Amino acid sequence: MLIYVVRHGQTDWNAERRLQGQKDIPLNAIGRAQAWQNGIDLAEILKVEAIPFDFVASPLARTRATMEIMREAMGLPSKDYRTDERLVEVSFGAWEGFTIKELKATARDRITERNLNKWDFIPPGDDAESYEIMSWRVASWLNSVDKPTVCVTHGGVIRSLFRTIAALPKDEAAEGEIPQDRILKIDRDNGLIGWI
Repeated sequence: MLIYVVRHGQTDWNAERRLQGQKDIPLNAIGRAQAWQNGIDLAEILKVEAIPFDFVASPLARTRATMEIMREAMGLPSKDYRTDERLVEVSFGAWEGFTIKELKATARDRITERNLNKWDFIPPGDDAESYEIMSWRVASWLNSVDKPTVCVTHGGVIRSLFRTIAALPKDEAAEGEIPQDRILKIDRDNGLIGWI
C-alpha cells in the first residue's frame, strides 16, 4: 500500500525547540509556506500516480491546517479529508511547553535518564507516553490503511513509522531529523520508506 506522509509545518514552538507533544500550537508563517510547497510538490507526485488517494490527518490544529493548506495548493477542496486520533503526536506529559535546556535546570537526572534510552523513556505526567507506547497506536493505524493514502502527522509518529516499517534501531529512530518541508514515501507492503 502506497502512503505519502507529511509532517505538519513549523510552529513557533518548533522554532524554539520546545517539547510540543499534544499541545495545540498553530503554524507560523514558515510552517504555512512549508505546507503550501508540500502541496504543490504532492500535486505533481499524485499526477504521476494517477490513482485516487484517501487523505487523513492527526486531529491537532497544526496538522489540520497543514492538510488544508496542502489541499488548497493542490486545487482540492480544503476540508475534504478525515482525521484519526491514532496519528496524534506522542505526549510529553508535564514536560510539554519546555525546552530540554529549561528541563535540565529542574530535572537533570530525568533528562540524563531520557538521553540513555529516549525511545522507551516516559516523561512525568499521567498522560505521558514513550515513543514505544505511541508506536502501538501508530502501528494500529498503519495496519488499517486499505487504500493509497496521503497523511499529515507529527515528527514522533514519523519516527514510529521508520521503526515499524524499516526496523530502524531505537536510538536512530528517536534521534533522526524529521523535516517539515519534505514528503515521506512509504510502500508498506514491500517495507520501503524514504524521503522524496
